[in-house]
Amino acid sequence: MESDDDVPLILTWDEVNSGLLNEETERGDENGGGGNYDVVNNAVIPTPGPKNYGAQNVSLRQSWEMNYQEAAIYLQEGENNDKFFTHPRNPKALAAYLFAHNHLFYMMELLTGLLLMMLSLCEAPAVPSLRLDVYVHATLELLALVMVAFELCMKLRWLGFHTFIRHKRTMVKMCVLLLQFVEAIVVLIRQTSHVRVTRALRPIFLVDCRYCGAVRRNLRQIFQSLPPFIDILLLLLFFMVIFAILGFCLFSPNTSDPYFSTLENSLVSLFVLLTTANFPDVMMPAYSKNRWSCVFFIVYLSIELYFVMNLLLAVVFDTFNDVEKMKFKSLLLHKRSAIDHAFQLLVSRQRPMGVSLKQFDGLMRFYRPRMSARDRFLTYKALNTSGAPMLSLQEFYKFYEVTGLKWKARRSGEHWFDDLPHTTFLIFKGINLLVKSKAFQYAMYVVVAINGVWILVETYTLNSGFSWSRFVPWSYIVFLTIYGVEVLLKLTGLGPMAYFSSGWNLFDFSVTVFAFLGLIALAFDMEPFYFIVVLRPLQLLRLFKIKQRYRNVLDTMFELFPRMASLGLTLIIFYYSFAIVGMEFFADVIYPNCCNTSTVAESYKQVSVPIGNKTVLLEGYYYLNNFNNILSSFVTLFELTVVNNWYITMEGVTSMTSHWSRLYFMTFYIVTMVVMTIIVAFILDAFVFRMNYSRKNREPLENPEDENGIVFEVEVNRDEALSTLELYKQTCPGLSSLSSLQGVLQAMDRGGHSSLVYLGRRSRTKSDLSMKMYEEEIQEWYAEYSHENLPQPDQSLERVLESPVSDQPSFPEPQLNSQTGPHSIN
Repeated sequence: MESDDDVPLILTWDEVNSGLLNEETERGDENGGGGNYDVVNNAVIPTPGPKNYGAQNVSLRQSWEMNYQEAAIYLQEGENNDKFFTHPRNPKALAAYLFAHNHLFYMMELLTGLLLMMLSLCEAPAVPSLRLDVYVHATLELLALVMVAFELCMKLRWLGFHTFIRHKRTMVKMCVLLLQFVEAIVVLIRQTSHVRVTRALRPIFLVDCRYCGAVRRNLRQIFQSLPPFIDILLLLLFFMVIFAILGFCLFSPNTSDPYFSTLENSLVSLFVLLTTANFPDVMMPAYSKNRWSCVFFIVYLSIELYFVMNLLLAVVFDTFNDVEKMKFKSLLLHKRSAIDHAFQLLVSRQRPMGVSLKQFDGLMRFYRPRMSARDRFLTYKALNTSGAPMLSLQEFYKFYEVTGLKWKARRSGEHWFDDLPHTTFLIFKGINLLVKSKAFQYAMYVVVAINGVWILVETYTLNSGFSWSRFVPWSYIVFLTIYGVEVLLKLTGLGPMAYFSSGWNLFDFSVTVFAFLGLIALAFDMEPFYFIVVLRPLQLLRLFKIKQRYRNVLDTMFELFPRMASLGLTLIIFYYSFAIVGMEFFADVIYPNCCNTSTVAESYKQVSVPIGNKTVLLEGYYYLNNFNNILSSFVTLFELTVVNNWYITMEGVTSMTSHWSRLYFMTFYIVTMVVMTIIVAFILDAFVFRMNYSRKNREPLENPEDENGIVFEVEVNRDEALSTLELYKQTCPGLSSLSSLQGVLQAMDRGGHSSLVYLGRRSRTKSDLSMKMYEEEIQEWYAEYSHENLPQPDQSLERVLESPVSDQPSFPEPQLNSQTGPHSIN
């Protein structure tokens, strides 16, 4: 453990530290001699003169605190994948950086972006029930834009002007902000809305929010996949044009064929045929004249739909796979670079090869302010695998693997009931052996299977007039009782902590509780809650635990949920932009009985037809697919995404506007095809990755419900706990911060143990799987990174330590204004 006069190898912000240290120098001069330290090339160098220990200690404490804070910022930038050139460079920039990097500021960004997008509900063409006066929504828009301007000002203050204008996403946001400001002011002055297609750019403010980082990564991945996608798309369009010319030449003489009457109609018909929405309608006029005409359509669909479209998916999947791997490599090396920077800020000149507990604790106070002193100490112990007094750089490289651990003391016995009386112990031990046995597990699988068959038969025999409120099936009570007994047996046999640590047990418990609630709703005729009964078949998912392949599928599905949410939000952002454009150009052009000159007029009719003594309203309903407000536009765009009969909507709008309107619908189809192809590629990549990982790491679990995740084990003895407590009393003498460490000693006293074992757990992430999957390649990446970024060993460090004045330390200096980190992605 370092002494109080240990000096940081590298000091943060020369001007600040120079000022602090010069105060010592001035006081030393008053006493007739020079100061104690000077700053030369960011290294602290001893200089002759009498020592003023009080001022020296104050200065060193301040220097260490600044180093701790900057090291924590570097590690946060590595964790969040922030580029290092956005690092704060001075105290003023640090204040703005800290202000802009907290959850309240992030929430303000998120709410501002959502407010700007939700204004489309109130602006013309507005949802009727949400319409606001022009001055109201224009004022709200201006206020939101002022908040965006404030966010950018804080970013400018911490980045500096030159870095600010080099940040592309920030400059795009600035340009959109200025444009939106001008338009909002014009609307407020004129008190009426004009054509504002630029509202489609509002999602930029939401995408730039910290909480939408996954959406930004999705958009970046889409753009990275575009080059090969465009190549295949051009091939697809080339064949389409060739077949359009051929179709026009073959079928235009047939006056009864509207699909190929002109070259434009031929192109549009074949584009729609690519989606199969108009097949076989598009073929029938030609087919009625000549049966051999079907060959044209069969060859076209075989080439375009079954070959080129699948080739498109294969190319995008291959590109996506490479992008995912490079993204993992980039993030991995970016984190390593951040750790290198932080390590240099934490080592001292006296001990430049390691980080002590005191320095590590100082770092964690800034990196994880809410982490208890006990957990900070245990995290240090988890890193210190060698047992040396200090952490080496190689040990410190595991920083991100251990900082998310949840620490709990391991019980002295194997089971929670070990300390109970002997008879009670034997009972619980028997229950424990029962619930862990294969026979019990497979017996429950059989019960679940029988329950599934019974539900199917029971549902099939119900008639349409059946009411749950009049009947509670006896089978419902029987199977629910079995599931309830199973839950109670597992809770008593495994203990609550072990039981709820398994995801499958949580699932079983939740389904069983909801089933009990459904039974109560049926028994007491609580009609609004009958829907809970529908959840009963969810128990059947437990059968998928039997086979490893099924478990892989379910694990992949659960892993995909967070990413699928971000992909869904990405698709919604595209929907929003297209909806705004659609409302500006096509609002109020679709209504009942429109499109009378179109080939799809029947789909838009709304007429009353007398049938006997009654009048029946015949409707085509397609007039409901319009762009009259943002909600209707979203529904219409979703129907276009599904592509079933989407050409009816396109032709209806085209007949009421112009032929150029088709470009809007075709562009939307191509964009959604890109996004949906990326989603399919992502699902394929996740599943293939999981299967390859399972084949490469054949470690089948004896119990499929055993899900320990990542586990670290640390043993703490009494002497370590006492010495750490004394250290913490000096560094952070608050009772609240020491109570967790005192609890360790109290637990030892209560149990009469000289040491305690703590287990740190966290769930396994895809990053952990990737670390194993690419284990060999990772070593090559690290070697390449070390060769490019770390200096070769020489005697420069020795000269720094031995000479009173040196040039500069051999370690790379993580300057605050440096632009290192070529592997970072933001």
